[in-house]
Amino acid sequence: MNGRRLKHGVWVLVADGEKALFLRNEGDTQYPNLQVMREMQEENPPTREQGTDRPGRLSDPSGLRSAVEEADWHRIAKERFADEIAARLYRMAHRGDFEHIFLVAPPQVLGALRKKLHKEVEERVVGEEPKTLTGHAVSEIEKVLMGDWAA
Repeated sequence: MNGRRLKHGVWVLVADGEKALFLRNEGDTQYPNLQVMREMQEENPPTREQGTDRPGRLSDPSGLRSAVEEADWHRIAKERFADEIAARLYRMAHRGDFEHIFLVAPPQVLGALRKKLHKEVEERVVGEEPKTLTGHAVSEIEKVLMGDWAA
């Protein structure tokens, strides 16, 4: 247990490459009560369902041919979604919607998101948790976060 706690009013972003929940703690540090403030969702099927072309081929001057790696459309869509989340966070921070925010996302998404955050949002981040919690009910998210933050 690391002693960090969710203060009243702190926002929690729970995101992955397809869904983002913007939650606000209406409770206190001992008994968080996360309320959904906003939700974003994007359809992002696996690459095999997005790409229709076979990988291209290149020839070099000696006549050798090699295949070009196929684009990972699923990964690209996740990165674009991280861009959209970062832009939304900036607009919300600029409007004063939140003073502090805690980020929860899988490591790859968290890394992509961190690179995209505007300084105004970066200054408000009070912590991060590299977990996938978007498929959980809000009450389960509270329990997971309390388990990590209980003193």
